[in-house]
Order: sequence, then structure tokens, then C-alpha cells
Amino acid sequence: MTRKQKAEEITTILEELYPETPIPLDHSDPYTLLVAVLLSAQCTDKRVNTVTPHLFNLADNPHDMAEVPVEDIKQIIRPCGLSPRKSKAISELSQILIDKHDSEVPQSFEDLEALPGVGHKTASVVMSQAFGVPAFPVDTHIHRLAIRWGLTNGKNVVQTEKDLKKLFPKEKWNRLHLQIIFFGREYCPARGHKMKDCPICSKYGVKSRM
Repeated sequence: MTRKQKAEEITTILEELYPETPIPLDHSDPYTLLVAVLLSAQCTDKRVNTVTPHLFNLADNPHDMAEVPVEDIKQIIRPCGLSPRKSKAISELSQILIDKHDSEVPQSFEDLEALPGVGHKTASVVMSQAFGVPAFPVDTHIHRLAIRWGLTNGKNVVQTEKDLKKLFPKEKWNRLHLQIIFFGREYCPARGHKMKDCPICSKYGVKSRM
């Protein structure tokens, strides 16, 4: 079976299991999504969702956030980890949105990735989930599953993203990103993975390499 054929069958499985793909990070607009995604770096979505209500009650837009002392932001987001760096990034990007983008989240990869604390993966999530632009955000979890399923030999997330974009139709990228995340959490965890119980690994006999 070719990688392309395998990708098609995996898509069918994921569509059957996850016909609905709600965005796992609670947010109300592109700005609150951007902040939530930034906070999710090396942190679970569940924990982010417990922290952001407190943060957004204080400030849920660039103007208000730019007025909040960085130390106050840091204290609120401490449970998410990396709070010194993340709080500084949230404060600085809020001011940049005011100064350079009319207080709006820009709708381009280049402008998003120029913001403090925003890398390609974060920009891809915002572009796909806030603006509906085709993107395939690949984090370490999707990278792990793509290798486990034999869809890539990528040594890093950059190469894995390129491989997955070649295998799957562009119009499915945004949904697949979320479907793979949901699937990984339910059936294909990093630890304690039982190959025989995994609807994808058991079907294709892919050795658990990650």
C-alpha cells in the first residue's frame, strides 16, 4: 500500500470517528484564540481553558491587555508554564497589534509569525481555525502519529508538515489537524499505546516507533 492510499483510508477512519471537529481551545474571536494558542505551548488545552477565563475577564482585547502589567499577566498564566516568556509575549504582541494592525489579528502567516511568541505552528492554527485558511499545523503529537502511521520519515515537524500536505487534499487540512489530535488523545497516546486497540495502528500493522 502506498502512502497516498494509506492516507486516504486514514482520512475515512477519522471522518467516521470525528465527523465534528470543535476547536479545543475556548475563545471568542481571533485575538483570544491567538492568546490561547500561545499559552498552549508545552501545556494541555484543558489547562489553558481553566486559565484563560481569568485572563480574559481582565482583558480580552489588545487595548485592555496592553494596559495590564506584565507581572499581573504572569501571575494569572503561571499554571500554563513558561509564564515569564509567555506573559511578555502577550503584552508585546498586543501593543504591536494596536500600533501596526489597527488592533486586529493579521490574516497572513508573515505578519503573524512576526509577532512575539508566535511561531509557524501557532500562526497555522490561527490561520486555519480563525480565518479558515488551509493550513496543517504540526506539533510534536501530530509528528509522532504521522511517523507511527508510516506517513513520514520526517526528522522534525517542518518535514512532517511538508509530507502531510502532499498526502492529503488541501481542503481537508484544517479538519484533519483536529481529527488527528482527537484521535491521538483517545486511541494513540504517546505512552501506554496498545497497538491492537488502535483503529489505525491495528489496521495497518504499523510498528509503534514513537
